[in-house]
Amino acid sequence: MLLRLVDADAGAVAFDGVNITKVRGKALRQLRSRLQVVPQDPRTSLNPRLTVGSSIGFNLRVHGVGRADRSARVPELLDRVGLDPAYADRYPHEMSGGQLQRVAIARALATGPDLVVCDEAVSALDKSVQAQVLNLLAELQRDLGVAYLFISHDLAVVEHIADRVAIMYLGRVVEQGPASSLWSDPRHPYTKALLSSVPGRGGARTVLRGDPPDPASPPSGCGFRTRCPIAEERCAHDVPALLAPSGTAADGHRVACVKEAVA
Repeated sequence: MLLRLVDADAGAVAFDGVNITKVRGKALRQLRSRLQVVPQDPRTSLNPRLTVGSSIGFNLRVHGVGRADRSARVPELLDRVGLDPAYADRYPHEMSGGQLQRVAIARALATGPDLVVCDEAVSALDKSVQAQVLNLLAELQRDLGVAYLFISHDLAVVEHIADRVAIMYLGRVVEQGPASSLWSDPRHPYTKALLSSVPGRGGARTVLRGDPPDPASPPSGCGFRTRCPIAEERCAHDVPALLAPSGTAADGHRVACVKEAVA
């Protein structure tokens, strides 16, 4: 929905003060040059019949960049992500997974975006290559000022790269806030259980009871209540709002739990 690949059924998505669910036509094309994506698997996101240079150049062409400018820009982008500009003539099957993800990053940066959605951007890579790509993303952020919306199931990756974190369960945000606050003082039972599973964090492992409910038919009230170790009777009918946890600083930390939040 953020990339406007599907329309929202309800609600709003605010970007730079604009509800982008209502943007259409020329304004939508201009918006898409500011919102780009690095996908999970670069092998399936790059056309196998196009060279690397053509794939990067295509993103420029659809946004109105002329042939001469594209020819100059593609080598610059490849160099920016740590690849030899000569790789522009290679096809995807001639490159490794880490190299292809760098190509995907170069393609995303081609339009000079303000925000890049990194959708499980390193989950398909070996651990050593993951570290290289994460360091590259951090370097690009420092140099270009681009923001990332980084989606991941790997909490070690999230801890390494994120400034702010939102934890979701059954499609709802159950806790959000600055990474330092959320990591040092998690408040939602689900967040605590997730963090207890990270190797090296210390403390006892929290094992949740039962299986996750069907997302198409979630429980009434708090969606986490069927697995929550501190659930009460009211959790079956009260849908908790995201509110500041009791006893925390005014740093934007929010939790959706009737026992942890204060009005």
